[in-house]
Amino acid sequence: MRRRDFVRYGAAIAGAALLDPTGVPLGFAATPRKRSAQDRVVLGRTGIAVSRLAQGTGTNGWGGSSNQTRTLGERGLADLLVAGVDQGVNFWDLADQYGSHPHARRALQTVARDRVVILTKTHASTEAEMRADLDRFRREIGSERLDVVLLHCMTSADWPRQKAGAMTVLAEAKQKGIVGAHGVSCHDLGALKVAADSDWVDVDLARLNPAGVQMDADPASVIEVLGRMKQNGKGVIGMKILGAGALRGKVDESLQFAMAHTDVMDCFTIGSESFDEFKQLTAKIPAASVRG
Repeated sequence: MRRRDFVRYGAAIAGAALLDPTGVPLGFAATPRKRSAQDRVVLGRTGIAVSRLAQGTGTNGWGGSSNQTRTLGERGLADLLVAGVDQGVNFWDLADQYGSHPHARRALQTVARDRVVILTKTHASTEAEMRADLDRFRREIGSERLDVVLLHCMTSADWPRQKAGAMTVLAEAKQKGIVGAHGVSCHDLGALKVAADSDWVDVDLARLNPAGVQMDADPASVIEVLGRMKQNGKGVIGMKILGAGALRGKVDESLQFAMAHTDVMDCFTIGSESFDEFKQLTAKIPAASVRG
């Protein structure tokens, strides 16, 4: 998020009472069963079981770096990923854009590959670009197999035409067992609607939080599309749960909102920048899931 946007969102959110899309206070939307960050959930029809919380590595990620890679460095982020797995969080959310592949590779020197689910993202459009990315990503991460690969940041409903070459290569890689599942991350409501109905999409990464910060549309509109996506058997991963940091002062409310919408999200990703932050986050999720 650009600094001016962060300041604007922060000022708007600071005193806000966050509500669910129906206008009901968030506490009344909570679910009766306590859930945790470590719960195992299956992404749609993929058969891939992940922890409810994914360790994000791309808060404000661009140009091959992110808050996590810049703040923690290779060893620090690798140690955080390992600590997360030791705490039962087995899902790593990587991307070429974040520059977090080497950090995951270092973590895999400690963590056995079969203990973790690895998701990464590509900006490839053509067949040649996608083949090159798959080879490079696997070298950088140190894994012959990638569990989930997403086309990164779809901003147009025309993305299936724009990304046709990359889609073909990912489908082939899935048949060969190189990739477990493929899909998209969306930054546009039209793109999200297309993803909901696309036979090619196994998994979607969608922006959702109670304040509508950095989202494709208002929460109610996004939730409606995600409901259709789930009905169509897609795996749905929530992102921007804390508005790329803009909702750090509303963590409890934001987590409660996320946990109240597990009917449209299988899981969600949040990037921590320290082990203490990660520990606090995982400790808050069970209470957020039943608050009412």
